[in-house]
Amino acid sequence: MVSAQEGSDAPVSEGPGGPLDASTDAAAVVSGDGVVVGWTRGAEALLGYRAAELVGSSAARLLALRDPSRVAAVADRCRAGMGWSGHIPVLHRDGRRIDVDLRVSASFGMDGGECFLISARDRRRAWTVGPAFLDGFLTHSPVGMAVLDLQLRYVWMNDTLEHLGGVPREQRLGRRLTELLPGLQAETIEGLMRKVLATGEPMIDYEYLGWSWADPHRRHAYSTSFFPLLGVDNSYTGVCYMVLDVTDRWNARQILSLVNEAGTTIGGTLDVMRTAQEIADFAVPRFADFVIVDLLESVLSTEGHGAWLSDAGPAPAKPMMRRAGMSSVREGCPEAVARIGDRADFLPPPHDVNLLTNGDPVLMQVLDPDDDLWIAEEPERAASIRRYGLHSLISVPMRARNTALGLTTFLRSLNPVSFQPDDVLLAREVVARAALCVDNARRYTREHTAAVTLQRSLLPHALSGGTALEVASTYLPADPSGGVGGDWFDVIPLSGARVGLVVGDVVGHGITAAATMGRLRTAVQTLADMELPPDELLAHLDDLVLRLSEERTQEQRADRSTTEQEATTTSFLGATCLYVVYDPVTRRCTMARAGHPPPVFVAPDGRVSYPDLPAGPPLGLGGMAFESQESEIEENTLIGLFTDGLVAGAHYDMELGMEQLGELLARPDPDLEALCADAVRQLVPVPQPDDIALLLARTHTLGDDHVVSWEVPVDPAAVSEMRARATRAIEAWGLGELTMTTELIVSELVTNAIRYAVPPIRLRLLCDTRLTCEVSDASSTAPRLRHARSTDEGGRGLFLVAQLSHRWGARYTAEGKIIWAEQEIP
Repeated sequence: MVSAQEGSDAPVSEGPGGPLDASTDAAAVVSGDGVVVGWTRGAEALLGYRAAELVGSSAARLLALRDPSRVAAVADRCRAGMGWSGHIPVLHRDGRRIDVDLRVSASFGMDGGECFLISARDRRRAWTVGPAFLDGFLTHSPVGMAVLDLQLRYVWMNDTLEHLGGVPREQRLGRRLTELLPGLQAETIEGLMRKVLATGEPMIDYEYLGWSWADPHRRHAYSTSFFPLLGVDNSYTGVCYMVLDVTDRWNARQILSLVNEAGTTIGGTLDVMRTAQEIADFAVPRFADFVIVDLLESVLSTEGHGAWLSDAGPAPAKPMMRRAGMSSVREGCPEAVARIGDRADFLPPPHDVNLLTNGDPVLMQVLDPDDDLWIAEEPERAASIRRYGLHSLISVPMRARNTALGLTTFLRSLNPVSFQPDDVLLAREVVARAALCVDNARRYTREHTAAVTLQRSLLPHALSGGTALEVASTYLPADPSGGVGGDWFDVIPLSGARVGLVVGDVVGHGITAAATMGRLRTAVQTLADMELPPDELLAHLDDLVLRLSEERTQEQRADRSTTEQEATTTSFLGATCLYVVYDPVTRRCTMARAGHPPPVFVAPDGRVSYPDLPAGPPLGLGGMAFESQESEIEENTLIGLFTDGLVAGAHYDMELGMEQLGELLARPDPDLEALCADAVRQLVPVPQPDDIALLLARTHTLGDDHVVSWEVPVDPAAVSEMRARATRAIEAWGLGELTMTTELIVSELVTNAIRYAVPPIRLRLLCDTRLTCEVSDASSTAPRLRHARSTDEGGRGLFLVAQLSHRWGARYTAEGKIIWAEQEIP
């Protein structure tokens, strides 16, 4: 503003106590005869007198110079109603002389007498503004200023405004803005000034964009304020406006806005190619007219980390990249030399692969297609630059977490403004955020691929239900956004031509869920081989899941990165499971489930039913029992085992999904594989966030022509009779090659049962994919394989059975146990 003393550089304070503040002036009221009748604290502070010392006494004692004629002249002027101001010396209470600026008001009446209001301030606080100073301040202010008349014609402007607009002062004066600068939203600005004149309300900080003659090739941002001008009669005489170039502030705000928008627009998926395309789509046409995104082949590869340099040794001049995304203001991106998925080794000349690994963004404000480097290294692209008028370029290396990912290039053609250094900052920030999204997608894709590979390797590659079941299956992994789950299924051959069907689902997603699934599938196979009934198998599986949860908790506690809350909380590892055992001889199904949906049964006539199985708790809770249920089914009944991802879709609940599944499976279709695939396709037409598994089994019966059985008397003489009957049966089945081994197996099993078991004893032969010999009894004593010494008279029976058979074992029933042995059929 102005200085405290002429020539001083001290800034002006416009707050309390400043040069324009009268609240602290010394003020007093003096009667017409010169007696002090009022005294203020400001007067006390200035002259040192308290009100009690001066009120009622003559004011003349305060004057340093006694000049009665001057005092009388001032009084006459004030009585005339004009007031007076001037500089006079006064006396402080301690005798000091103080020069003050004194103001005397026009006389007024108070309590029937004449009075004057007198105020004074120390001249040392006075501020003076000379005409030359004020003129220089207005003329050279960094803010452009102008005064316009009521017709909005320029009548005055400062040097700054002349420089901002690029129009000389002599051309502006007397003319309107719309006649001078049509590119600066002149009509809108004049409309605002008319509104200010109409309402009297100033318009503060109106921002707009435009070009000026001072810099015609670059768009600027301006902040403008408008104020009405008042005349002596309070009428409006014109408008004053002030304008400031805020291009830097506007650019910074635009950069921040675009970067934030990029953060919400780019990276909405975990797909590398889609993320690359999102970068290009975001930048066109906001920032550029043509954008290409090229990624290193190792980034697009799902196998390991990959090496993007072809061989060990010196780096090649061109990296191995592929076009991952591009967008243009021209339909079809005709400027592009390479299409999506094509090999693209573009690097702006003369740069090499070092640009990707440690280079800074490249700015080429002017592209010259006739440049020798472009003609020599990029002839096709030079031709495209010339044909489509590409005139400015920014190439930004894509790097994230110290990993080179590729290169994003921005070009302008229809936009005539070349890229500026500020644009490089924006491009760098947008690409940096996009690079993190690409790297996240790359990492997730590899982890997802590894999890899918692991899961598929743990699932059965070939299913066989023997002659008891015809089986088919369909498995769909979750879409990448949901992550690989832990669904599994299996078909397990059991003794006595029986078959076990199992389906399960591990809680969670990712490699951990897939690995846990593999462990549970292996455990089910082991427990099934132990001939455990479904309810007992689930109980043992529940114990295993509990142990796995405890192991996981101990690992988390040992991990220093685990939070205290996680370390003190048991890590729950849950799963659901359904286990079904089908016996083709009796046509009975024994089932138990642990928190899993029940199976679907479709009878040969198309009737659909869902067995009312006890639900059972999910695996991993512990302390709860599981129950089995047994039911007899017709031959050619279709059994469907599935995971909840198939029937619990986003657009319907599980009950409706199960109903639709039953309707789909009830359609007559002899091709079980086609029926299975079609049911999944109908229920899940689009990728789902959960794994999907469907296992179908069509039942068959092992008829009387393949099963024979006899009651065995508790008499050692019965052994030869049982051996003879078994021989006649297998010869009738055309298995004469197995006669000798079968006789030995039957002799040993029947002899052991007669010696050690409890009647009734029964011998059964089954001809299925293998020849099975079973001896049942009413005892629960477990058979034990012993290695007899050379001097022992017995103890070699089960050892011989184990040597002669493909496999052997024992299973327990409600009536006792069954010892069985299988032989491969030649």
